[in-house]
Amino acid sequence: MNTESPLISIITINFNNAKVTCEFLESTRYLTYRNFEIIVLDNASKENPTPIIKQNYPDVNLIINTTNLGFTGGNNIGIEAAKGDYLFIVNNDTEVTPNLLEKLLSPFAKDHSIGVVSPKIKYFSEPNIIQYAGFTAINPLTGRNNSIGDREPDKGQYDTPSYTAYAHGAAMFLKREVIEKVGVFADIFFLYYEELDWSARIQNAGYRIYYEPNAVIYHKESLSVGKNSTLKTYYLTRNRILFMRRNMRGFSRLVWPLFFVVFSIPKNSIMFLLEGKINHLKAFWSALVWNIKHRKNGDSYSVVAKL
Repeated sequence: MNTESPLISIITINFNNAKVTCEFLESTRYLTYRNFEIIVLDNASKENPTPIIKQNYPDVNLIINTTNLGFTGGNNIGIEAAKGDYLFIVNNDTEVTPNLLEKLLSPFAKDHSIGVVSPKIKYFSEPNIIQYAGFTAINPLTGRNNSIGDREPDKGQYDTPSYTAYAHGAAMFLKREVIEKVGVFADIFFLYYEELDWSARIQNAGYRIYYEPNAVIYHKESLSVGKNSTLKTYYLTRNRILFMRRNMRGFSRLVWPLFFVVFSIPKNSIMFLLEGKINHLKAFWSALVWNIKHRKNGDSYSVVAKL
C-alpha cells in the first residue's frame, strides 16, 4: 500500500441511466487526486451502455451484469473487482467536487478507528441545500431515523467533522481492511437500508463511522427509482422491518414488533387508502408478507461474497 498516495477504487452502478452515469464520470475528470480506478457496474439495463461509456471513458472498468442485482449485489461485484487500498462506493446520480478524495482520505490518518467516511451531501438541483450531514440513530420503536441537516440551507452549521450513526449509501468511503473483516453488503436487502445494516455491522466490528463536511458531493436524488414509486414503497417497508429484525437487541427487539402492528400497519394502510394509492397499499402489504415468509433466513447476515 502506498501510504502517501493510496489507490482508490471508485465504484458506481448504472441502471437505465447511461446519460447520468456519464455526467458522473465527466465530473471525475476534475478530481485533483489522480491515483484512482473507476468501476461501473451495469445492472442489466435495457440499453447496453458499453458504446457510450467506452467511447468517452475508455479507462473505466465496465462490468455488465446479465440480471439486476440491485444496489447491494451490484456493489458487491464491484467490491470484488476493486484493487484499491480504499473504496469509494458512490451513486451514479452524483457529481463530485475536485478535492473530494483528499478530504475523504484525511480522517483515516488522524483516527485509525474510523472505518467509513461520508461527505457532506447537497442537492444538485439546489446546491446550497443540505441532504446529509450525518445520520441520527435508528429509533428502536419506529425503525426510522433522520438525515441531519436535510433540506436546510448550508450556513456552515454542520461544518464540524464528527462521528455519526451511519454512513450514507450515496457516498461511502472506506478502507479495505473493513471489508476484509466485516464482509460486503448483505445481498438480502437489494435496495434501501443496506448502508444502515452495513454501518451497524462495521461498528459492531469495532470501527467508527465519520462525517467529513470538508468533503462535498452533489446528489441528483431519486433519479433511478422515482420519488413516489411503488418499488420504493415496497423496499423501504420490507427492509425497514428486515433491518430491525437483524439489528435490534434486548428490550427493543421485543417492543418494536408490537409498535409496528399496533401503529405502523394501521397508519400506513389508512393513509394509502385515503390518498387512493392502492398500488402503494399492495406494495406495503407485499413487504409485510415477504418478512413473514422469510422470518428465518432474514435474521442472519446473508452475505454472498467476502474478500
